[in-house]
Amino acid sequence: MNKDKSKCDETSGKLVPIINLSNCGDKEDCIPACPYDVLEIRTITAEDRLTLNFKGKLKTFFKPKKAYVKAPDLCYACGICVQVCPEKAIKLARRSL
Repeated sequence: MNKDKSKCDETSGKLVPIINLSNCGDKEDCIPACPYDVLEIRTITAEDRLTLNFKGKLKTFFKPKKAYVKAPDLCYACGICVQVCPEKAIKLARRSL
């Protein structure tokens, strides 16, 4: 995977990846693609499981792991994670204060 940092924002933390856990299917494409090690795959929490739609509950029954943002301050908004996610489960959004 090309980890081209040239398209990244010059300062980190302005935008952060938002993961739609109902769409995420633990494909893990986003993890090696991120040049800043912002994301991780881990077992979904009980709290997050409650937020899933029907499709998400079905996916999670078979694959209980999801992508999570572990280091939002390290995100430079390059969008590589968004591009490589086969399930379109990631978007970049302004960080809430």
